[in-house]
Amino acid sequence: MGHEASSSVTKCLIPHRITDNLHFWSDGAAHLRLITGKVVVLRSLGHSGPGKSGSAQLYSSTQIDTGTGRGKLSEKAKFKKGKNTEHNGMSTKTYKVKFHIEQDFGVPGALIVKNRNKNEFFLQFVILEETDNRNIRFDCNSWVYPFSKTKSDRLFFSNTSYLPGKTPEALVKLRQEELVTIRGDGTGERKKWDRIYDYDYYNDLGNPDKDQQLARPVLGGSKLYPYPRRGRTGRLATKQDPSTESRPGIITLDIYVPPDERFSPAKFSEFISNIVRAIVHFIIPEAKSIFHQSSGNYESFAEIREMFANNRNQKLEGWMMDKLKYFPEDLFKEIQKASKEKSSKFPIPQIIAVNELAWKDDAEFAREMLAGLNPAVIQCLQKFPPESKTGRLSKIRDSHIEHNLDGLTLEMAMEQWRIFILDHHDYLMPFLNKINKEGGVSVYASRTLLFLRDDGTLKPLVIELSLPGLDNEDGGEEINRIFLPATQGIEAALWQIAKTHVVINDSGYHQLISHWLNTHATVEPFIIATKRQLSEMHPIHRLLNPHFKDTMHINGIARSIVLNAGGGLEKSLFTGKISMELSSNLYKNWRFDEQSLPNDLVKRRLAIKSEKNPSGVQLLFDDYPYGADGLDIWNAINTWVKNYCAIFYTNDETVKTDKEIQAWWSEIRNVGHGDKCIEKWWYDMSSVSNLIEALTTLIWISSALHASVNFGQYGYGGYPPNRPALCQKFIPKEGTFEFAEFVSDPEKYFLKMLPEKMEMSLGVALVEILSRHTSDEVYLGQRQAGWTDNLEVRRGFEKFRQNLIEVEKKILARNKDPKLKNRLGPAKIPYTLLFPDTSNVTSKGGLTGKGIPNSVSI
Repeated sequence: MGHEASSSVTKCLIPHRITDNLHFWSDGAAHLRLITGKVVVLRSLGHSGPGKSGSAQLYSSTQIDTGTGRGKLSEKAKFKKGKNTEHNGMSTKTYKVKFHIEQDFGVPGALIVKNRNKNEFFLQFVILEETDNRNIRFDCNSWVYPFSKTKSDRLFFSNTSYLPGKTPEALVKLRQEELVTIRGDGTGERKKWDRIYDYDYYNDLGNPDKDQQLARPVLGGSKLYPYPRRGRTGRLATKQDPSTESRPGIITLDIYVPPDERFSPAKFSEFISNIVRAIVHFIIPEAKSIFHQSSGNYESFAEIREMFANNRNQKLEGWMMDKLKYFPEDLFKEIQKASKEKSSKFPIPQIIAVNELAWKDDAEFAREMLAGLNPAVIQCLQKFPPESKTGRLSKIRDSHIEHNLDGLTLEMAMEQWRIFILDHHDYLMPFLNKINKEGGVSVYASRTLLFLRDDGTLKPLVIELSLPGLDNEDGGEEINRIFLPATQGIEAALWQIAKTHVVINDSGYHQLISHWLNTHATVEPFIIATKRQLSEMHPIHRLLNPHFKDTMHINGIARSIVLNAGGGLEKSLFTGKISMELSSNLYKNWRFDEQSLPNDLVKRRLAIKSEKNPSGVQLLFDDYPYGADGLDIWNAINTWVKNYCAIFYTNDETVKTDKEIQAWWSEIRNVGHGDKCIEKWWYDMSSVSNLIEALTTLIWISSALHASVNFGQYGYGGYPPNRPALCQKFIPKEGTFEFAEFVSDPEKYFLKMLPEKMEMSLGVALVEILSRHTSDEVYLGQRQAGWTDNLEVRRGFEKFRQNLIEVEKKILARNKDPKLKNRLGPAKIPYTLLFPDTSNVTSKGGLTGKGIPNSVSI
């Protein structure tokens, strides 16, 4: 940078909302450089912004202050001449700011923002523009809280990335000090302005002080209940159990996460609006019907269909207001307001939009294992009959299936890898007695075998439903029932109920493991470690940061109202009180290396290793929508990560000597996922290739994997008969009164087996909320302009975006290919859950069933 005058723009607002033109200023002074700019403050928070109490200073990245050991610090520049503006419905106030710095100040490398007002504001970015068109950008995207709260000013680094060993000397001390500040000291209850990242166990799910029935085990830190770590809040312990963290006395969405991890005000408002709409549309009408003595189960499929009708009567009555008074005040007011308005019509779930009976079809039942909500569980059977880990063999015999193998013998079908299994047996058996003793729940453990036909579709062959003996959890005899496909009579009705029991198992596994554990919970420790150990100027921090957007906040809300004792998950899943305990048990099998899509496909024998393919694997058959689209996305991410890392890491030694990356990986293994620290499968972070594999896997989990198991929940599960999450009746045995009841009216029995109206409505409302994209979503292949000053990185990212556009074209072509029958199935639902939507044309918000957000953001 020369001695010419510079200009700056400083913005404070919700990201991606406002852009301003840059201006060139000069005071003509020979001994000073003048930098002028603007500060833009969002005013939708109910206050006016920092006003003249706000100021900023610059740190030099090239000139050291010998007294402090840090970069030379400029004089303070105050925010002046505020001007109100409106943009996209956002109220802002713009201030001018001027920096007077010495000619030998050098290159600005860091920025301190001081807030002496009483209110916080959101700072998006700062730009310093040189006369030769060279820009220095500070990508802030952060809340700046008052000094009276934080007792410190807010530090930001420019968008130039440095490995630790290449940090300019003037910034080394600042880099180290900032990381120390972020880590905190592990004590005290966190306040909303604390920008502290620390770990804790899942010790905040129970509420024994309110009721001993709400006590829950602490997850994490023990062999019995291993679990990933969560962000620490530091609330006091409960009186009844010192190991359990206390909970607020009322339902609240206000739970601590570091300020930079919180939803934007616009997103939070939209999120609350979505909750309110779901409550008013689905839950309140059923609560009213229950009050008027029409509780219990739905009487017909047509009555269930009415859940999606327009103009449902949802006026709040006095008794309901009393029941809802425990909701947060703002949320309660919104519910009251919405209940007085005309209800908008909710879209019909895709599973019944074209064909209301398609969900009953065996072909659709099987297709959803490849292209539905939970497509990463089915696997190729390696041994017949199936065998438990304890060595106990299934009661399925070759006589049950050999007649249904399209002319093949069982031996031939096994040799050709054409027998598949959806296995929900081993992990459930130890818990079934406890689940079924809770009352109101009747579930089995299941095994389902399927045959891969010549056209690439799967044909169900047999279902085995199992129960442990009355006093048996870990061994002894099992009670097994075998069900075979049928199309007529009572056998067909029994087969339909057996399929429903399989789907109930699959729904529980999907929500607890595929969705919550494998994406939300396992990613959070990576976020905490990244913020604690990788400086904001570290290139890997900059690579990963967009893939962490809003995750800690949505996880905190989930712990507060969904995963907690008596919360939404326990009420809507068959696993009830032991839901999180079960997820802890399955975390014992979790391996980070197997979260890699190619590794996962090979493990499940849905692919074989092949050096000819960019991913290193070849699918067993082409018509596997999740696998085919997923590998294209994986390859695009992997190529982007390779190109990015090559810019900063020239050889393996540069990885080994990167102190921050080594501390980051060590903390992930030994603290964030500390219950798995002794496992041998962790990558040795001593090579560029291992770093690339770890980063690709993490980005895949945070973006595409989460999208594949989340945004189709309303499309498939919004119609409860297709994917019920709990069951109230076992399949009746011949010769019993229940069997006679079943024979007399199979449809009525089926409906009685499903959840009651209130539980069913709660489930629909929950998946409706979770399936919505918010309007401020940032999708894979999108980043804020100017996020890096590295031209080579920007070119690589543009190539990444173009590769994703090519993936979109492939997906659209596959969905139109009549030979790929699993792309649509009998329900005619095109598989778009892994459609990137880089242009953001169709996914500006709502129930689109497509678009891959950068992060686990809902």
